[in-house]
Amino acid sequence: MSDNGVTPPTTAEKQLGEIVSDVTSKTTLLVQEEIALAKAEVSVKVSRIVKGIVCFALAGFLALLMLIFVFHTLSYGFADWLGVKTWVGYGITTVLLLVLTGLSALIGLRMFKKGTPPTPQLAIEEAQKTKKVFQEARS
Repeated sequence: MSDNGVTPPTTAEKQLGEIVSDVTSKTTLLVQEEIALAKAEVSVKVSRIVKGIVCFALAGFLALLMLIFVFHTLSYGFADWLGVKTWVGYGITTVLLLVLTGLSALIGLRMFKKGTPPTPQLAIEEAQKTKKVFQEARS
């Protein structure tokens, strides 16, 4: 031991090769464990996402069933309010649904036409402007 209490390098317990080998093996083990942890974490999250999607699908199905009962109620309500037969109430509800369907289809068609063809016009224009600026800078 030297005067300051530090062991001189000549008396090291392990050789440099052993230390490098230990560090390499422990680093490999650490990386493998990190990968296993990442896989487990992703697996848990994917499982939760799938369960959430299933719950949303069930909610959508139940909402569709609820909508059927709402339309039945509306049909009976029309029949009762107007004092007509039940089939007339169903006819009124059917016509109302037909009008709403037509409006939705027209709005959807208009939105579809505005979106087609799906080309990124703004990005293309910006790329052309950038190209023009670079060409001008070369000149």
